[in-house]
Amino acid sequence: MKFGIERLLADPQLRAPLAGKRVALLAHPASVTRDLTHSLDALAALDDIRLSAAFGPQHGLRGDKQDNMVESPDFIDPVHEIPVFSLYGEVRRPKGQSMSTFDTVLIDLQDVGCRIYTFITTLLYMIEAAAEHGKSVWVLDRPNPAGRPVEGLTLRPGWESFVGAGPIPMRHGLTLGELGHWFVDHFKIDVDYRVIEMEGYDPHAAPGFGWPADRLWINPSPNAPNLNMARCYAGTVMLEGATLSEGRGTTRPLELFGAPDIEARAVIKVMRDIAPQWLEGCTLRDISFEPTFHKHIGQLCSGVHIHAEGEAYDHAAFKPWRVQALAFKAIRALFPDYDLWRDFPYEYAFGKLPIDVINGGPALREWVDDSAAEPGDLDRLTNPDERSWDVERQAYLLY
Repeated sequence: MKFGIERLLADPQLRAPLAGKRVALLAHPASVTRDLTHSLDALAALDDIRLSAAFGPQHGLRGDKQDNMVESPDFIDPVHEIPVFSLYGEVRRPKGQSMSTFDTVLIDLQDVGCRIYTFITTLLYMIEAAAEHGKSVWVLDRPNPAGRPVEGLTLRPGWESFVGAGPIPMRHGLTLGELGHWFVDHFKIDVDYRVIEMEGYDPHAAPGFGWPADRLWINPSPNAPNLNMARCYAGTVMLEGATLSEGRGTTRPLELFGAPDIEARAVIKVMRDIAPQWLEGCTLRDISFEPTFHKHIGQLCSGVHIHAEGEAYDHAAFKPWRVQALAFKAIRALFPDYDLWRDFPYEYAFGKLPIDVINGGPALREWVDDSAAEPGDLDRLTNPDERSWDVERQAYLLY
């Protein structure tokens, strides 16, 4: 199969509309070809492409910013001698100066298929800016490693943020190119938008179920180290709004959770008692870990590792958002007064709890904190959102 960047590189006819135009690239460290050449270098090697600028999303074009809410500066690329503009620095939305440097922007970002992963918001902001400035947007499509399953509550009106670009569920099941088409239609954006589709991509094919088995994984962000993380992320990302460690400062971030003052085996037992049906398709393993930075630094934590891999993995059955919600519920049942929710301006959303910003509303937190609320209550809130999105997205599926 070929990713969008590889089709563009291989086919001069696809590139023909770019002749004589200034071309910018929005990319990150995972923006590579099959042979691991970075897209910036591959495009620069073409005689018929005039690269004039580059852009980097959160964590930077070079992926050097380890933590969240750490801004990247603009700089001049030392190899290609073009300006590189940060879209997670002084600005989140591209502005006049950077927008004046190109005619068409190529967006080659490996996404992980989750609403909160900020690359999709950056895609929306670039589309909106392109419409305002009369520029063209081409998405060089890549796989959604989380595949086609849909899960989670739809973001509610008034809860839009940099981690909530629009009314979509946590796990949206679209590629970046497909999602861009939805953005254009939903927000009624008058823009020249095009997707260079993948060739030979089957999002349902085992064993990857969204990620081709013969392709190497390159971290799209520093704490996205493997396919298991991408599968778990729609659930484990909620830990950024909790006091529990999400494994930052370990070698398996966003695949596990824990803290010094919980008992992992007891948590797993209660999770199985409350909603065993939500644990299908994955394996939970109790572990010990000591973060080298971030939450609970240097402290021995009792934790749970979520394995969405191996013989026990069932792609259709695995529900990462419900697994993590169930973990919160189990901790609340075991330790009713546990200080579970963090309180700070997460992604600069002031006056709102981070767990609510992450979920696009307070419903998940309220369900966790209500001792009388049962799994069926959360399903009754969430299932209609999931069914509605599954219908709505059908018009945008390219594969």
